[in-house]
Amino acid sequence: MENQKKIGTEKEMSFLEHLEELRWRLVKSSAAILVFGIAVFVSKKIIFDVILFGPRSSDFVTYKGFCWLSHQLGMGDNLCMGDVAISVQNIDMSGQFSTHIMVSIIGGFIVAFPFVLYQMWAFLKPGLKERERNSARGIVLYSSLLFFSGVLFGYYIISPLSLQFLGSYRVSDEVVSSIQLNSYISTLVSITLSTGLVFQLPILVYFFTKIGLVTPEFLKKYRKHSLVAVLILAAIITPPDITSQILVALPIMLLYELSIFISRRVIKKQLAEEKLNK
Repeated sequence: MENQKKIGTEKEMSFLEHLEELRWRLVKSSAAILVFGIAVFVSKKIIFDVILFGPRSSDFVTYKGFCWLSHQLGMGDNLCMGDVAISVQNIDMSGQFSTHIMVSIIGGFIVAFPFVLYQMWAFLKPGLKERERNSARGIVLYSSLLFFSGVLFGYYIISPLSLQFLGSYRVSDEVVSSIQLNSYISTLVSITLSTGLVFQLPILVYFFTKIGLVTPEFLKKYRKHSLVAVLILAAIITPPDITSQILVALPIMLLYELSIFISRRVIKKQLAEEKLNK
């Protein structure tokens, strides 16, 4: 009874009250990003020396894994990789500080993602019917798991292989690769954050199916078109090497197939509920 009164009260909120509610949700989200961003800022040595510059070293866990796999497959050292042959430099007076701030903000957002998502969901939830809220139960957890899976995939798979390709590529032995700090960091951050967001595809398809914008038949019909779109997307969010693009495209296509399954389940559930209501 109390829940029904609460829902009724929320539905009677004026437009300005909704804006005020949204403002406070955004303030809380920003505060969480700020707090975690400060934690990232003061952890400078770990963030930069261990995490961001880690993929430059041959001791990085991904390279060790590929080397172990190479030996297990009887390929010798064919898949073993050495240090990335680049030096990172800064040529702007405020370059290191501004890069530090940028990394802190993005790191704060990544860590605070579940809380930010919860705030957005808490704002939208009162406007949904009880049946819709129940069917979307656990959405924050699933979305967060997908996001962190994408971030880890981008960091441990796409980023190191991209660095290996771009760091070893030479147009001439006369050219030495001295990379600007902001270029190096931007490459790693864009790959990692982009894959985290791309991994939200099943969640988007779920909601699009719920509101009738997407059906399993539609997704199947345009599967070939989606493959082209995925390859274009992979080319945008990764450096221009075919290996990285394929590595990004494969999990996205798997997520696309998962999205078809999710869409089919949603449609079946809706049809079953319609039969019960008749």
